[in-house]
Amino acid sequence: MDGGEIDLEVSPKDRKKIEEKEAIGAVVVHEVIRLEGEAELARPNAALAWSGLASGLSMGFSLLGEGLLRAHLPETSWRPLIAKLGYSLGFLIVVLGRQQLFTENTLTVVLPLLYRRNLATLVNVLRLWGIVLAANLVGAYLFTLALRAPLFEPGVLQAFHDIGSEGMLPTPLTHFLMAIFSGWLIALMVWLLPSAEGSKVAVIVIITYLVALGGFSHVIAGSVESLYLVVHGTLRFPEFLLTFLIPTLFGNIVGGVSLVAALNHAQVVAGKERR
Repeated sequence: MDGGEIDLEVSPKDRKKIEEKEAIGAVVVHEVIRLEGEAELARPNAALAWSGLASGLSMGFSLLGEGLLRAHLPETSWRPLIAKLGYSLGFLIVVLGRQQLFTENTLTVVLPLLYRRNLATLVNVLRLWGIVLAANLVGAYLFTLALRAPLFEPGVLQAFHDIGSEGMLPTPLTHFLMAIFSGWLIALMVWLLPSAEGSKVAVIVIITYLVALGGFSHVIAGSVESLYLVVHGTLRFPEFLLTFLIPTLFGNIVGGVSLVAALNHAQVVAGKERR
């Protein structure tokens, strides 16, 4: 030993237990999420639609929370550091309320597909994605209809408008690239939650705060911001569709599926094969 360094020798038996515990941890998280995905794929269309609608409405609180904070803070360089915390509000409601959010399902329902890899499962995944995405967007649109005077002061309404306008500044390619990071982070959040136990709120807030602060495009939260402009006549719907929605949708899918579901699934499969 050198200068106070403690040499802890681990016996082969104990080392094996440690390795098994680490391997089981990855497998357990994988199976928890896969079984959640199986349960979601078994849900009927109506249940998915109502849950997706509720989720779209709930995501409106991300714009509401950020807008209220922004409107009541001075216009300084540090304002986004506090205002962006409001972005986490919608995600907290959706995730803790077990509502259907599109970017969560890019992970959970893909694991059963990676497990079985047949046409029937693929069709079922596309069915769920289509229903949830459509319902989320309808809910987001309905929420923006309520964001008007006299419910909110002019300063708050201006904050909503500014947030939406800033969200539409990037090009379609930039939205796509930023959406990869967003899909990656949200899917990682889902992967972390089963082992978070009493820290779920902290995990949700930290991950989604990073998404907001980085300006990473999220297909539903960003749609609330952009649809606010559509509803109030400052953005044309085709521009919203082509500039934001489509690039962000595919970016979120790439981030959620390729960089999280496939990689984490691969590590578990590789671990089983090594055994």
